[in-house]
Amino acid sequence: MTDAAPIVPVILSGGSGTRLWPMSRPERPKQMLALTARETMLQLTAQRTPAGDRFTAPVVVANAAHADMVEAQLAQSGAGPRALILEPMGRNTAPAIALAALAVGGGADPLLVMPSDHVIADVDAFHAAIDAALPLVADGWLVTFGIAPDAPETGYGYIKVGKAIGAGVHQVDRFVEKPAREVAEAMVEAGDHAWNGGIFLFRADIYLGALASFAPDMLAAAQAAMAGAVRAGTRILPDADAFAASPSDSIDYAVMEKAPRVAVVPVRMGWSDLGSWDALHAISDCDGHGNACRGDVVAIATAGTLVRAGEGKRVALLGVSDLIVVVDGDDVLILPRGRSQEVKQLIDAMKK
Repeated sequence: MTDAAPIVPVILSGGSGTRLWPMSRPERPKQMLALTARETMLQLTAQRTPAGDRFTAPVVVANAAHADMVEAQLAQSGAGPRALILEPMGRNTAPAIALAALAVGGGADPLLVMPSDHVIADVDAFHAAIDAALPLVADGWLVTFGIAPDAPETGYGYIKVGKAIGAGVHQVDRFVEKPAREVAEAMVEAGDHAWNGGIFLFRADIYLGALASFAPDMLAAAQAAMAGAVRAGTRILPDADAFAASPSDSIDYAVMEKAPRVAVVPVRMGWSDLGSWDALHAISDCDGHGNACRGDVVAIATAGTLVRAGEGKRVALLGVSDLIVVVDGDDVLILPRGRSQEVKQLIDAMKK
């Protein structure tokens, strides 16, 4: 990309990440944690698109309760935001992206929409996929990035990859909801489906135009919220009453499944949504016994186990295997590997 306008990274940081309890909590969600490196997930996301000729400083959409934490982490990593949009309440991804598109003026700027809590191990492959998408984006297409599947995961949505419409770019045939196991196995075996990773690239005006066609109430609420926003430095606080009137919907439902010109770039880039402790174990550097330990941990005759010992805590294990053990503050989580998607049941039970 030489003469084209620089890409505006839009980082969505509104999630709570409760599947990684007890380390992830509403007041300190997953993206604010250092889970895979010294940097937090938010910092790693911002560092993938460093400000310069190719990318502008990021626009971050976050929960208002996390404003100070987001600013501090981005400042620490040298990725101060172009704008920090503080949602008064969560309304899912489609309205959040609308706020970002309006914040940059709603023109032809390309927006690269990224969740703040995903892993991308091969950043070069990610950048190559972005380059492949840009000609279609300039022509008004909405582009998503399809993750090459390595297993029949039932926890992800899928994209059926259609005919090629550019080098490395295909038309989207259809989006598939989280499938049953046998359906997922058939799709992966067929080789023409990709995981829906929730990363998008499109022009701000094209996205807002799609909202005007398919979700006009959402667009009107976002416009009113930004018109009444309070601004302080890079912080933008949309009007709460106006934003509350927006329907709550994902970009997939509100726009991508309805728009006529939607493309996908299939890519292998070491992606994970890090949606569970099992997912973290799968991408962690393990010792010779398959253990992934962090913190003050003593493990003897132990295998295949993920251990996270929080600050000031020591965890000792002897003669166990295939466990997940997480200690944070006064909370301790112990469960068999393979069942970490069920953490939500524990949270629901504790609420009761």
